[in-house]
Amino acid sequence: MMGPSHALSGAAVWLAGSWALDKFAGYEQSPLLIAVGTAVCAGGALFPDLDMSGKVTRNKGGATVARTFGVASLFVAEVIEKLSLGVYHATRRSDDPDRENGHRTLTHTLPFTALVGWGTTALCTAYGKWAVIGILFVMIGLALRGLFDEWAKRAGWVLVTLISAAAAYGVYLRLPGDRGYPLLGLAVGVGCLVHLLGDLITRAGVPLLWPIPTGRRMWRMIGLPDSIALRAGGAVEVYVLRGAFMVVSLLAATGLLAPSVLRRFNIEV
Repeated sequence: MMGPSHALSGAAVWLAGSWALDKFAGYEQSPLLIAVGTAVCAGGALFPDLDMSGKVTRNKGGATVARTFGVASLFVAEVIEKLSLGVYHATRRSDDPDRENGHRTLTHTLPFTALVGWGTTALCTAYGKWAVIGILFVMIGLALRGLFDEWAKRAGWVLVTLISAAAAYGVYLRLPGDRGYPLLGLAVGVGCLVHLLGDLITRAGVPLLWPIPTGRRMWRMIGLPDSIALRAGGAVEVYVLRGAFMVVSLLAATGLLAPSVLRRFNIEV
């Protein structure tokens, strides 16, 4: 799946999940918490593609996520791609094919997803304010790059970076720590998981079972058969899936925010 589809899927899943928790478990969130969780989950849904690097010195290539903060994020993607490739070669078995890049390896596994979610919460707990601001900065930037892809391309990484920094600090000043901070780790982890599910319906698939060996392979890619698999950037993804994600997001957001809006105007339903 392409970057905008991943980001939209993360936003849709978080909004739908928040609506379900509110409706059936009575877990109510403020509009700010809903917006933050949605942005972080959308950003998290792009995070695994940091294993796809580009040309750092030219600020070109790479996945959508790798170009978010210009050369800086391209450099990070380069490091993660090489690390992922190293882990692949260190753990591969006899029937695993040779690879020249680390895309769809380490960062596209369930252990990595769990580690990122847990690590986010641990960082916020251990380092407080600066960890929270840093995580919000990165995830809001990724969300902007994914959800508003065409605008971000025209605006450039400098503007995206400035908006992300201002939004992260502004949100931090208003985000209640007792309920807001623990949700950051959950939102990032859910976003990464949604990314794996999105890539699972493509031909290339993801190494969902790693590190459990299957036969003489450690990195067995699991995906849909070619006859029904999603083609990245194809009409089904761009029009059908993105359309469905947008509809789910709008319906869930309406269900979440409508009661508070009505209460503000003293309207009983």
